[in-house]
Amino acid sequence: MPDLYYAAACQTSFDCPRTRDGIAANTARMCDIVEHTILGYEPFFDVRLLVFPEFAHAAPIYDTADKLRRRLAVALPNEHTDRYANLAKKYGCYIQTGSFIESDEAHPDVVFNATLLVGPEGVLSKYRKVNPWIPWEVHASPHDVGDAGDPFPVVETPIGRLGVAICYDWLFPETIRQIAFNGAEIINRVSAYMDPWGGTPPMDWWTLFNRARAAENTTYVVAANQGATLSGYPPFSWPGSSMVVDYDGRILAQADAGPGERVVVAPIDLRTLRAERARREGHDMRAHLRTEMHPYQQRSWLAPASADDHPLEIASVRRRIADAKRRLGDSPT
Repeated sequence: MPDLYYAAACQTSFDCPRTRDGIAANTARMCDIVEHTILGYEPFFDVRLLVFPEFAHAAPIYDTADKLRRRLAVALPNEHTDRYANLAKKYGCYIQTGSFIESDEAHPDVVFNATLLVGPEGVLSKYRKVNPWIPWEVHASPHDVGDAGDPFPVVETPIGRLGVAICYDWLFPETIRQIAFNGAEIINRVSAYMDPWGGTPPMDWWTLFNRARAAENTTYVVAANQGATLSGYPPFSWPGSSMVVDYDGRILAQADAGPGERVVVAPIDLRTLRAERARREGHDMRAHLRTEMHPYQQRSWLAPASADDHPLEIASVRRRIADAKRRLGDSPT
C-alpha cells in the first residue's frame, strides 16, 4: 500500500443533457480528464484517486421522478462506468464517478442520485444520496425504500479506506459521521454546490463544511464541485472551488472560485493519518462521542416516503417537510 499518493478533485463544466443520449459525451470528456491528470502530473505527483462532481452525467432537470426515469435515468453499472473501469485498470487508479440519475428494476417507481467507486478490480461500491436537496430534488433516498443495500459503503483499497457522500449529505453531520464510523479514512464529496453557498464569503458553506467534516472525523476530504455556467446548468450558477482538505481541516489545494474545468491535486499521507488517529487523546471526536446524550437521533423527523408517495413529486415532498416542521414545533399549524 502506498503511504503517500495524490488525490485529484476534478471539476467539470458541461451543458446539461436533456436526455440520456447526452451522457456519452460527458463521459468521454471525463475520461480525457482522467488521462490528462494522471499523465500530466506524472513527473511530479502519483495521482491515484480522482473524484468528479455531482450531476456530471445528468442533472435532475425535471420536476417528477417519472419524467427523470423516462428521459435521463440509467441502470448502474453500465457502458459509461465500463469506460471508467478500463481506465482504472490501465493506470492502477481509483475513480469516484460523477453522479448519475439511476433507475433500478427492484424499485421501478423511483430514481436515485448515485455515484460509483471504480478501481482496477471494477466497480467497488455504489452510494445513493441519502439526503436529496428537497424539495427540488425528487430522487428517492435509501431511507424511502428500506432495502437499497448498505447506505454507507466504505471500501478497503490499496490507497486506504474510501467512503463517499453527495452534496447536501454534507450538511448532515450524522451522515458523514456514520461513514467515518464505518471506517473511512478518505471521504469523497461528489457535489453540485451552487451560489451563494460556494467557496467565497459571506456564505462560503462549501469551504466551511468540507473543513468541519474533515476535522471532526479525522479524515481527508476530496471534494469535487460543479463548475458549470448558469447557461449550461440553469437555474443556478456553479462556483467550483473544488478542494482537498486534510484530517485537521487544512486546505491542501483549492481551485479558484468561478465556473470552468479545473483539476487540483494534493497529497494523501496515510501513514501520518493513521499514526495521528492512534496517538491522539485530545480532539479525537470519534472516541469522545457520548452517544447516550443525544436522544434526538432516536426519533423520526422527516418520515420515509410511503408507497403512495411514489413516483415522487415536489408537492408530496413539501407535504412531508411540513409534517416534520410540525414535529419540530416550527409550524403554526
